[in-house]
Amino acid sequence: MWDWLVWVLTAVGLLVLSWGVLILLARRLPPGLARDLASFIPDCVTTVRQLRKDPRVPRRAKVAVVFAGLWVASPIDLIPEFLPVIGPLDDVVVVALALRYAGRQVPREVLLEAWPGETRLIERLLGPPRSQS
Repeated sequence: MWDWLVWVLTAVGLLVLSWGVLILLARRLPPGLARDLASFIPDCVTTVRQLRKDPRVPRRAKVAVVFAGLWVASPIDLIPEFLPVIGPLDDVVVVALALRYAGRQVPREVLLEAWPGETRLIERLLGPPRSQS
């Protein structure tokens, strides 16, 4: 029983530590690709929280972004978080897919309001704006 508890606490500790490293890197790195990647997950978590509360977001899009938020928070991953560089990669892919899906369901302005990071990152993720025809 104690062995199981030690493993769970170790996994949770490693997850929290990896999040802390990402947040620290996002604040300390010079502008560039490394900083963008380090700040992507914290920015996504903030966006998920904002979209979940916004009444302009349809239910399907809320389900997709909440799923992405739970995926990021979950200690169970396809690629373990403690592996440098590639650890958070599955989180990035799932969140990017969920935000891209939400981008088709939610007005672009709502997503841009919810995104706390650099606008060019979310713009690149969402792709070019759809024409209003």
